Amino acid sequence: MVGIVSFGAYLPFYRLSREEIGRAWGKSTAPGEKAVAGADEDSITMAVEAILDCLQGVEKEEIDSLYFASTRPPYAQKQSASIVSAASNLRVDINSADFAHSLRSGTNALRAAIDAVKGGLTRKVIVASSECQISPGDSEEELLLGDGAAAFVIGGDSDAAVSIDHTYSVTSDFLDVWRLPYDLHTQSWEDRFVKDMGYMRVLPEAVFGLTKKYNLNLKDFSKVVYNAPDARYHRAMAKTLGLDMKNQVQNPLFDLVGNTGASSTMMILVSALEEAKAGDKILMANYGDGADAFVLQVNDRIEEVKACRGLRVWLRSKMMIPTYGKYLHLRNLMEWTIDRRPAPRTSLPILFREREGLARLIGKRCKNCGHEQFPRMRVCMWCQGSIEKPEEYENVWLAGQKGHLFSYSMDLRSPVADLPNVNCVVDLEGGARFYGLMTDRDPEKLRVEMPMEFTFRRINDAQGMHNYFWKVRPVRG
Repeated sequence: MVGIVSFGAYLPFYRLSREEIGRAWGKSTAPGEKAVAGADEDSITMAVEAILDCLQGVEKEEIDSLYFASTRPPYAQKQSASIVSAASNLRVDINSADFAHSLRSGTNALRAAIDAVKGGLTRKVIVASSECQISPGDSEEELLLGDGAAAFVIGGDSDAAVSIDHTYSVTSDFLDVWRLPYDLHTQSWEDRFVKDMGYMRVLPEAVFGLTKKYNLNLKDFSKVVYNAPDARYHRAMAKTLGLDMKNQVQNPLFDLVGNTGASSTMMILVSALEEAKAGDKILMANYGDGADAFVLQVNDRIEEVKACRGLRVWLRSKMMIPTYGKYLHLRNLMEWTIDRRPAPRTSLPILFREREGLARLIGKRCKNCGHEQFPRMRVCMWCQGSIEKPEEYENVWLAGQKGHLFSYSMDLRSPVADLPNVNCVVDLEGGARFYGLMTDRDPEKLRVEMPMEFTFRRINDAQGMHNYFWKVRPVRG
């Protein structure tokens, strides 16, 4: 058998209230808020956060594959999973793959991971689903769509906290939501036709097909997890399936996070597992170009894997975006005044030469005096001994360390979307000192000595490339 060994999730620091969106357009809206990715975030950076969350207590050396799923990967041609793997500091000799183009890409990746482990091709697989969505202004999508990520480690039944007992899938060529290569936003047909003839027809086909094939009764499930276009159709699906909306159906998080697209079902599952107890039976179903359905059984190990931040901590750790204009800046949704300063430049040879320090944040520990330092140098800054040869130093993964804020400064005139631009110095718990940028911070609450942690972010775009590196932030949660 195969199951979920560990799980994790990620939500951006920023939230935008639907009331603020309505105020911008002079309209009344339903209550609630949505999660909004920061200016330095995308589907890759959020996937890294979710993976690092779910890897707590899991031996990285046992990870043989990584599957990344998103309908909004940063590159049209360049594997995102390889960047995610490097930032997560996984082994180089693992299999990586991207799953895209469908709201079902997350569960497509999950099915592939289950088959790989069940077939003995791999020991453990990380599946990460991440969405950083763009919606047109003054639209229903702008009110509904949110950003976030979820990740699972799939492994053998002996390690699993949740066994995956049965799976069932249907495929449909029904054209409901699509995006052409040159489209910024998704397209759709008339709303009622798309949802009634697509979602309301296909998802029950998978759920009832699963229960019929394995002789199951929906009333026997403690929780049922499924995605939906919006809250109204989520309730309608519960009625169609004959579910107890109050006691069986897991909260879809629409009012707290928004509809996170291909990540939605998997994030709701994380929420359900955070509340689960041994013996619970969970049904998960996901719609998109067909539908996938899964039967999950929770066992005693569930309490051991609840140490992750999951959604509980991320939901509490937030900052409201004060104005709609600030939201436009964060998501770069308008044309802005041309910055007359020189455009940023990059060099692929330098990126390649410094790849361990940039993507993996690897520092050095001097074997002579034991001190850690970053960036990696040829001479130890403490004992002045040579640390140029492998026998004179050892690599240290700094991204897993926390630290304390030593000093910081605020630049109020920097050409960035999220002012002020905070430069800082952080003393890490291993002894190294990190000089860099701070993100996900409330400028009014910063203080020297406050706890800090690393986060993988997109620094800038230059010469048609996305440049990623690590920033620090006040510890969330």
